[in-house]
Amino acid sequence: MEETTTHMEANPYDESELRPELVLVVDDDEMMRDLAVAALEQAGFFVAEAENGVIALEQFRQLQPDIVLLDVMMPELDGFATCRALRALPAGVDVPVLMMTGLDDTRAIDQAYHAGATDFITKPIHWAILRHRVRYMLRSSKAIRDLRVSEARLNNAHRIAHMGSWEWDVLNDKFHWSQEIANIFGVDPSGFDSSYSAFLNTIHPLDKELFNKAFEDSCSLKRPISLDHQIVLPGGDERCCHTEGEIGTDDTGQVVRISGTIQDITERKRIEEQVRSLAYYDSITGLPNRVFFGELLDRALTFARRYRKKVAVLFLDLDRFKEINDTLGHAVGDQLLREVSERLKHCVRGYDSVWPGGVKGEENPVARLGGDEFTVIMEDIQDTKGVIAASQRILQLLSDPFLLDGVEICVTTSIGISIYPDDGEDAMTLVKNADTAMYHAKREGRNNAQFFMQALNDAACERLLLERQLRKALANEEFVLYYQPQVDAGSGSIIGLEALIRWQSPELGFVPPGSFIPFAEESGQITLIDEWVVHAACRQLAAWLAQGITPPRVAVNLSGCHFLKKSLVEMVSECLQNFGLEGRHLEVELTEGVIMRDVEQATATLAELKRMGVTVSIDDFGTGYSSLSYLRRFPIDTLKIDRSFITGVTRDPDGAAITTAIISMATSMRLEIVAEGVETAEQMSFLLEHGCSVMQGYLFCRPAPPEEITRLLVEGLAMP
Repeated sequence: MEETTTHMEANPYDESELRPELVLVVDDDEMMRDLAVAALEQAGFFVAEAENGVIALEQFRQLQPDIVLLDVMMPELDGFATCRALRALPAGVDVPVLMMTGLDDTRAIDQAYHAGATDFITKPIHWAILRHRVRYMLRSSKAIRDLRVSEARLNNAHRIAHMGSWEWDVLNDKFHWSQEIANIFGVDPSGFDSSYSAFLNTIHPLDKELFNKAFEDSCSLKRPISLDHQIVLPGGDERCCHTEGEIGTDDTGQVVRISGTIQDITERKRIEEQVRSLAYYDSITGLPNRVFFGELLDRALTFARRYRKKVAVLFLDLDRFKEINDTLGHAVGDQLLREVSERLKHCVRGYDSVWPGGVKGEENPVARLGGDEFTVIMEDIQDTKGVIAASQRILQLLSDPFLLDGVEICVTTSIGISIYPDDGEDAMTLVKNADTAMYHAKREGRNNAQFFMQALNDAACERLLLERQLRKALANEEFVLYYQPQVDAGSGSIIGLEALIRWQSPELGFVPPGSFIPFAEESGQITLIDEWVVHAACRQLAAWLAQGITPPRVAVNLSGCHFLKKSLVEMVSECLQNFGLEGRHLEVELTEGVIMRDVEQATATLAELKRMGVTVSIDDFGTGYSSLSYLRRFPIDTLKIDRSFITGVTRDPDGAAITTAIISMATSMRLEIVAEGVETAEQMSFLLEHGCSVMQGYLFCRPAPPEEITRLLVEGLAMP
């Protein structure tokens, strides 16, 4: 076998598509090969040669030419056999083959085409024509190849996108589907009735009318089709699809066909629903969240404005939820929220609502705004009677115990109500006013419902102003300490002082502690205020000592929020050290309720204070637990009898009995006793007679600034 010659220069291109096309010339006549090579190279082609069919097949495998010029009459393997063998190769299916033959009979031409030839040219060959014939065949081959690649890419893209193409021959009522549509619809196209009615039967019954109208409008109005719909597969499964279509008309303008695509969008719809659920629904309860609630309320108000109706907004906040959540854990707290939402959904009924789908009354108009806050929208209300009835049902239903994780939990709710248009004409105002009314319900004892009134809003504005000014009070040094003496009525000596905070605000004037302390506790500022009080009291004690005055111990009131923090002991110790004081100079006053919130932590904190020498007193004794069992557990020094009992000791037998009982109990436990709120000589006499000599009240001295107390410590106190 002779070696085949290839007439090619070095390929200057990296991409095969950019190189000149390669032509394989196969002929046993060397002169014919030379002439063909010369003509083709002159035209810019690369040329390879083979002298017979066997060598040609081997060269084809190695070189993958773009076109083959094949002589018919050759030894060993003629052109017809070579062409058939070439077409059997994987790369030889589409390559163009030009048969060169001296035969001009029809039989030879037929045999050439049956062997797989693309075209033929007879000898003697006109070389200029040959060059053009080759270019034309290569151009046609490339167009066919590009078309197949394009079709393959399109089919692959359709497969990936779950999209297929279709065409409806309107005049003959015939549907033509691509294979991908058959896959989407789960049918065999060969056995499927291709009429429009058969196609329509695959559409979901709920969408069939919509789908049919889209096609009718497309034909009559000559407009495109674009709609989402569901289909039903032969097995009963349902899928979501998107159909696009455009009309085709004849010369007269009559619609003769509609063609388009159908895409399976089931997965996309599922993801959209998930995204919608995350964006519009609460993940714990499944109720509409704050965002969706805002949209629903806007819809309800739009409807109410149009038809002059009233809408009620109920704002619910669970009582004691934080305590339950902190005590039993977030898992139980979440379960409680779910149970509450279920009760609310079944409780609120009989009122129309504007919910998804536009069908009124489909769902309960309940939403969760976050935390333990829920809202209810009540539409088309005639008067407040229905709102009151619904509120009472909610209060009653939520007051029934919940059984969660084997534990019976009782919870109540406070409800605030605002009415459109009486209490606001937009969603934001109505929610704000319902929230204000809810806080009023909290202050009224919880487990009740309150309607919004403008007075509540005014009070809320005052509270907001107060809170804002309170934040600046510490930085601007607007607080001062007054002191009220605790007097031994038997000897007339001052044995103690109670430090009382006063706030003189430049904007608000004098603000009593009862007005701003609750705000300080709600806003978390009470800890800083407590620290300021202890610091100011210690600074004043150090000043008196520096003046040579031996002061009595000073009692400071600490909030429950601060007392249960472990940082309290460190703060008190640091203040004493900074001012060079001993623990005996300071007394800490606490209420009964504070130390009972966390008995273990309270016991540890009191023990630390006692180790520093700080004395501890129980303020307002008798109004809380008043239990001997816990008094024995805590290292306390003093009981302060609440002023509410002292007021009635001379005229109220019950008050007198309670007071004498407290004195007797404290004496038996070797505790000091201080009677608060003593205002008359009769009260003083009663207390002295029953064994209580230390008293505090207006009878002896009102709270006074430090300079006045300094004078009293030096000159003494005038007894009544």
